[in-house]
Amino acid sequence: MGISIMVTSGKGGTGKTSLTAAVSSCLAALGKHVLCIDCDIGLRNLDLALGLSDRAMMDFSDVMALRCPLIKAAVEHPEIKGLSLLTAPLSADNLDPGAFVRLVSDAKDYFDYILMDSPAGLGTGFQLAKSAADRAIVVSAIDPAALRDAQRTVSELLHSISNIMLVMNRVQPSIIRELRTSIDNAMDAAGLPLLGVIPEDPSVTIAAAKSVPLVLSSYKGAAQAYLNISKRILGQRVPLLRLR
Repeated sequence: MGISIMVTSGKGGTGKTSLTAAVSSCLAALGKHVLCIDCDIGLRNLDLALGLSDRAMMDFSDVMALRCPLIKAAVEHPEIKGLSLLTAPLSADNLDPGAFVRLVSDAKDYFDYILMDSPAGLGTGFQLAKSAADRAIVVSAIDPAALRDAQRTVSELLHSISNIMLVMNRVQPSIIRELRTSIDNAMDAAGLPLLGVIPEDPSVTIAAAKSVPLVLSSYKGAAQAYLNISKRILGQRVPLLRLR
């Protein structure tokens, strides 16, 4: 039986979609069967981050409405074995949360991990992912506004999800020193245990611009941090990446 993980944030621009794509790619590279579900209805970008633009002909609403079986709707990655994508519809009209929960439940029979990239905020895509998630990863930047929004997101998740972890993304040591804060302070502010710290890394932006999964183009910096997070999801003990 697979595990469903919701990836979310309190505000846009924290790197949630990049994290979903990278961690999914790493889990697949580590031998797991992984399904990415883009829940950002109307503003989907996970296909770009995975390098699967224009390959998805069906979306998860087609599966929910029984117009297409899950295995046919999910697009397999041509270069990363074990990685598939189920994209989001362009409209939130007539989406039944119960049908989405059943879809994710069915996916657990085929995949070890289902990572759902939910939109920032508390809209339809967020609610769908929350309804089907076993675990949640909240992605935040180090600034106070991002941490406050992360706290609000956590308060919404705690009613239905007990396993919630924090990822601090786009971290620059110089900014931490300037703000006179630390990762420990960020954890306390968000009220969550820490799953990983990802440094600011231009290779993430370059990979996104080229629509190439980061795991195929880099092995250090953010790429190493994503790999470490993936190993922790698998239950391995991996030290936090040292930021220089």
